[in-house]
Amino acid sequence: MNTSSPSQPVPSTISDVERDTGVAKETLRVWERRYDFPRPQRDAFGERVYTADQVHKLRLVKRLIDLGYRPGKVIQFGSAELQAMAEQAAGRQQPVSAPHPELHTYIELCKTHQMEALRRKLSQAMLVMGLKNFVIELVAPLTAHLGEAWTGGQLAVFEEHLFSESLQIVMRSAIFSIPQAHHHGAAPRPRILLATLPQERQGLGLLMAEAVFAADGAHCTSLGVQAALPDIVDAARSLHSDIVLLSFSPLANPRQVGDALKELRARLPEAMEIWASGSNAALRKRAAGAAQVYGLADLGKGIAEWRQRTHGQAA
Repeated sequence: MNTSSPSQPVPSTISDVERDTGVAKETLRVWERRYDFPRPQRDAFGERVYTADQVHKLRLVKRLIDLGYRPGKVIQFGSAELQAMAEQAAGRQQPVSAPHPELHTYIELCKTHQMEALRRKLSQAMLVMGLKNFVIELVAPLTAHLGEAWTGGQLAVFEEHLFSESLQIVMRSAIFSIPQAHHHGAAPRPRILLATLPQERQGLGLLMAEAVFAADGAHCTSLGVQAALPDIVDAARSLHSDIVLLSFSPLANPRQVGDALKELRARLPEAMEIWASGSNAALRKRAAGAAQVYGLADLGKGIAEWRQRTHGQAA
């Protein structure tokens, strides 16, 4: 990194920018050629260096991409406009319940790298609130708040990863500790298979859904992220699943989401329900009739309705 006078911010190298924003070096170069942004300066060695304002805008652009926007649609705007767009887009994905009053406390523990303390605090909150309320009322708004903190430069990329890992550790432990009553040797129902498709790398939404299902006494099997559609079909048939739930982030191509749900519907038995959850634009169109669409807070209601439809078969 270049040296500079104490009164001037030190410019960032391309490696710094990649680390701090999560935008790959090659992507930065492509954007520079295609969109004329960012427009880096050159240091004494001819290497690219970026101003603090450019880095801040790149954070906002990356945040909006994560919320489902395409680079070419947002990179033309200034930072103030991008910030407003990010707040509006994130607001549409907030749960209906009021945000937990201590969200900033969890972020501060991450910023100061007190990860053991963070996990203890999350675990304590889960024990007090119960797993289902913990996920819906704390984890969901906390992940949104985490994204806003990263966008605002309050968290580094690695800190966001540390936070997400801590959340997953706490939730997986809680899911594992739930006793599952078996009736006549059979697992409780509904039997739910959870997965994301190959283009989906984000697994936190899937884990949140699994936690809600487990808290409601369903039997869950997760294939995790990036599962091939034929593998989902094979697993659902082999495990005699009652429900297949796919989680979709805003990043997935809406047309591909719709096509995948239609293909899955065609390849699974009619009695096997397909559910979709997440904030992808395709789901706002009710997934073209191929799947039942649920928000995180509605999954429990969906389970109750499924059990009513099956007339006591969900013992």
